[in-house]
Amino acid sequence: MDAQKPASARRSRQEQIARYVLDRESATANELAEMTGVSLMTVHRDLEDLARQGIVRKFRGGVSAQPSSVFESNIEFRLQSRQAEKAAMARVARRHVDAGMAIMLDDATSTLATARLLGDVSPLTVVTNYIGAIEVLRKMPDIRLIALGGEYSHTHDSFGGVGCIDAISQLTVDVVFVSTSAMTPEMTYHQEQEIVLTKRAMLRAAHKKVLLMDSQKIGRRALHQLCPLKDFDVLIVDAGVGAQQLEDMRAGGVNVEVASLRE
Repeated sequence: MDAQKPASARRSRQEQIARYVLDRESATANELAEMTGVSLMTVHRDLEDLARQGIVRKFRGGVSAQPSSVFESNIEFRLQSRQAEKAAMARVARRHVDAGMAIMLDDATSTLATARLLGDVSPLTVVTNYIGAIEVLRKMPDIRLIALGGEYSHTHDSFGGVGCIDAISQLTVDVVFVSTSAMTPEMTYHQEQEIVLTKRAMLRAAHKKVLLMDSQKIGRRALHQLCPLKDFDVLIVDAGVGAQQLEDMRAGGVNVEVASLRE
């Protein structure tokens, strides 16, 4: 356990650095050292790690943010990011799953956290295009697993494209759980056109639509509009969401559920 603590602290610090640089587009190493409270040498090691993952670009004395299409699509970074918040949202999402249902999960790391909680629901049919979720669900013997094929994306570790969309169009599920990279109180967004098309197909296939959103993605925009926020039956957010953001979304008629980290 003690050996895991430094690694967890490093991941948390690197996430803090990445978000800081993304918000400001660039930062100096000295600025980041002051912000995180660690040594300049430690910051340089963190920046080397983030640059190797393709999240930031180093220049002499500092770093700049990669384009959002690179940053938000990096599966390695997304898997490490905001794990406690994703687990909290997954616990709330689990309440929307009952035995006998057919549900669909997209290729978001938030819905992967939901997949991990489904082992005690039986019978249950789960449809997904995400390799990570398939690996989790295939070990649950009481779950009927339907894997969506198509063109494999190394960036997302999932299947998409025409083959995946065609497969989705042949299905109807009770609930779909999705996430995306950005949203405002009115609209949801994603930076990649192909991902938008796959998510839209999933939404069309479901009777009930549930959106899981990390609070740090709220108030952001990306290149492509996915759909209006009001199209979702339920929005699940973590407890970091701002009071004004909550008020604005609920004023727009959105059913918002806030996931507590303490549950």
